Amino acid sequence: MSGNVEQSSCSQKMLAGRHVLLGVTGSIAAFKAAGWVRNLTADSARVTVVMTRAAERFVTGMTFAALSGNRVYRDMFSEHPDEMMAHITLSRDADVLLIAPATAHTIARLAHGMADDLLSTVVLAAKIPVVVCPAMNSAMFAHPATRKNIKRLEDIGYHVVPPACGELACGEEGAGRLPEWELVRERLVSLFRPQDLAEKRVVVTAGPTREPLDPARFLSNRSSGKMGYALARTAARRGADVTLISGPTALTEPPLLTTIQVTTALQMRDQVAALADRADIIVKAAAVSDFKPKKYQHHKIKKARGTYHLDLEETPDILAELGERRHRGCILVGFAAESENHESEGRRKLTRKKVDLIVVNDILGSETGFDVDTNQVTLVDKNGSRQLPLLSKEETADRIWDHILSLSAGR
Repeated sequence: MSGNVEQSSCSQKMLAGRHVLLGVTGSIAAFKAAGWVRNLTADSARVTVVMTRAAERFVTGMTFAALSGNRVYRDMFSEHPDEMMAHITLSRDADVLLIAPATAHTIARLAHGMADDLLSTVVLAAKIPVVVCPAMNSAMFAHPATRKNIKRLEDIGYHVVPPACGELACGEEGAGRLPEWELVRERLVSLFRPQDLAEKRVVVTAGPTREPLDPARFLSNRSSGKMGYALARTAARRGADVTLISGPTALTEPPLLTTIQVTTALQMRDQVAALADRADIIVKAAAVSDFKPKKYQHHKIKKARGTYHLDLEETPDILAELGERRHRGCILVGFAAESENHESEGRRKLTRKKVDLIVVNDILGSETGFDVDTNQVTLVDKNGSRQLPLLSKEETADRIWDHILSLSAGR
């Protein structure tokens, strides 16, 4: 498999071309919002900042102007020609309104439809998605009035990203930290993705498994888990209720989904089996070890002269078991890591394991093998086969979901 990477320059710039209107309010966490502006511009998004007067007590408008490259808006009653109708025009030119940090005071004002400064008026006039990121002392966040106000915002249709837990600026511990950027970025990206997997319960397996030999050693493979994580992440962006069952990897758990960490093939099988009866789609992207040591040695095996013989036995074939027992409404997808005869091997596995789709990876390709950020796969189903172009793994994942949805529609 070979070819040029299609749109590779945009593979990680998921907000490229989007205009984000960022509302900054009076919290110590405002300095983190300055970092978010840098992240957004690095993602090729355009950023316009609206600040409250309280926000300027923590970070100057000049900082946001320098980072965004755009004018910063503050005053609802400005006499500048470009700002006289800013409370109406700002949101018309934007794709999303992000309020971060959102203080308890700001949340209360928005919940009650107040319009006494530029930001709150912009929110009332906005016909675009509004994302609110609370940041405050944990006691303030837990107060019934704040909880009620957040519920009101959600009922209005605003997207509230829950605050993180940890040490706060005041020295206390608890919920109230500004959410992590990775979580907020995923929420923003999901706003611009079709929600065609909404209400679907999706299970994805990823990464290798490790089969212990002794306390120091195990049998495994070279899988990095990147393809499975990309499938889980993109499904969550498209609205699915995703559970990712992951073997040991060096990857960060994706936001917006549930991750279950396992080590061995048996552990992965048990977790998949527990979820299979309720799943609408199962994608087995994990590289499960085919064999395990027949006997586990409880003490480290010492070096000795001569040859050491290792007795192996097969691990459970999780995909084949699912093919036999899955419920009729479930779509089952398997992966095949092959070094030759990709289509014929995929066709053989499709039939033998009774699945709906086999995704064939070329493990010998320098841009398609293990632990790389690109992939070029062949999709094999009962109607034929199709080779995708060389793409980033997230773009490949989206193409796979498109194909799965077409199979679902054809049932």
